[in-house]
Amino acid sequence: MNILFVSNDPGIFEEGTAVRSRMRAYAEEVAKTGGVLHILSRAKKQQEITEGPLILHGVTGNKISVIFAIKSRARALVRTANIAVVSAQDPFEYGWAALKVIQGTNTKLHVQLHTDVFSPWFTRTGMSRSVQVRLPLLNRIRQSIADRVLPKAHGVRVVSQRIKDSLIARYGSDMESVSVLPIQVTPEAVQPVPFPEPVYPFTLFTASRLEPEKRIEDILYALAWVKDSYPSAGLVIAGEGSERPRLERLAKELHIENRVRFLGWRTDVRGLMRSAQCYIQASAYEGYSITLIEAALARVPIISSDVGIVGEVLKGNDSVLAAPPGDANQLLHNIRHMIEDSRMRSEYSMQAEAAVLAHLASARSTPADIIADITRLAV
Repeated sequence: MNILFVSNDPGIFEEGTAVRSRMRAYAEEVAKTGGVLHILSRAKKQQEITEGPLILHGVTGNKISVIFAIKSRARALVRTANIAVVSAQDPFEYGWAALKVIQGTNTKLHVQLHTDVFSPWFTRTGMSRSVQVRLPLLNRIRQSIADRVLPKAHGVRVVSQRIKDSLIARYGSDMESVSVLPIQVTPEAVQPVPFPEPVYPFTLFTASRLEPEKRIEDILYALAWVKDSYPSAGLVIAGEGSERPRLERLAKELHIENRVRFLGWRTDVRGLMRSAQCYIQASAYEGYSITLIEAALARVPIISSDVGIVGEVLKGNDSVLAAPPGDANQLLHNIRHMIEDSRMRSEYSMQAEAAVLAHLASARSTPADIIADITRLAV
């Protein structure tokens, strides 16, 4: 059975990347059905790479033109490569292109949803107890596109029960058949990686893209409010993004620039987690949140907004201190609890690790699971 992935990850074309290795694993599963896995994605240059049962097709263009280029190339592949299922990596631009491609054919449409697109915070910019963030207008447009694509998909895969519940609430019982297949995370042991100087006696650590939906500013405000009461506390941020200059300016405005370190992108996030006293996340929405899984495996106590797997895997007031998205005031109280209660930090870190290990042991998230979910559509 031949399958086509419609993707938006140029890293697929780079040797040695994690995503390239994952695609090879998917292709090996497709090969067991006697088929080939085609992957069509935005790339830095027009190219085609063949590795056994894996064929990569790269197309170029700007954000708009590349969608139409992918649609045209995908349509040709469906005709010439006997594609049984087209799987789109999202229900937005790429889902729309995939939907157009399969119309008028016997090819099935499979959609993967990694984002909590129907969370109210996907478009909500703030609340009374937090600052407003500048979410892109594109988010509202994407919700509208998803409303056109998802009901017409033959199969949908989501990464958390939270997302499935949101689809059922929006579209009704037709979404009961949605597959919940989390992102695969390996529970590997890592050594602690020390933070660069200056080292804060109580280090809050977060690893994230620095984009509006991550709401890093809520953490900065919470830290500013506790800085005088807890002079040992500081925040270390691993990640890059469009918001970094603004966040650096905000840290100065709040007079906490000596309490905040921006490390940029790091490949040793799990090791850094091991050196932190607390992992903190304030995202407006998440589909799954790998970093929470990794923090639990690193045995570091966690403060998080109520997103992703919080409530599903990590329970509030049991294995994580949770706060509503956008509630910097509750983050403040949670930081205080973490600093003051060493016994709670120890108990929560152990309970979070146990909950995540149990989750990973039972989750269907292997390449075989993913490909099985796609191939069932054409049986």
